[in-house]
Amino acid sequence: MKDFAIQLVDHTDDGELMDVKIVPIRDKDGLITQGVVLGNTLQQNKALILIAHPNDFKGNPTLGIGIGDITLSTDLLDYRHEIRRQFPLDGLKITELNLYDLNNVTIEADYE
Repeated sequence: MKDFAIQLVDHTDDGELMDVKIVPIRDKDGLITQGVVLGNTLQQNKALILIAHPNDFKGNPTLGIGIGDITLSTDLLDYRHEIRRQFPLDGLKITELNLYDLNNVTIEADYE
């Protein structure tokens, strides 16, 4: 199950963005019994592929689009091609890709 794993802190959580999400649960004596949050990771997996550069993932050194560099380039066609090439490497099937205007980006994908 590729879309169930350890959650990362996102924009809706408190804490440092992209850190491991930890919500301590304590027993009656105050000892931590649980903490690391598990859940659906589809959106964070897509975000990680978009954010990462090649060689950021040790297990798959060719995976990563480096979307942060998009401000240095105005040619969005290269990024659309790279997304269509990279997402299937992680098992993601793209159903909608709208990357023609940076103010209106849509990427719909799900695991096959």
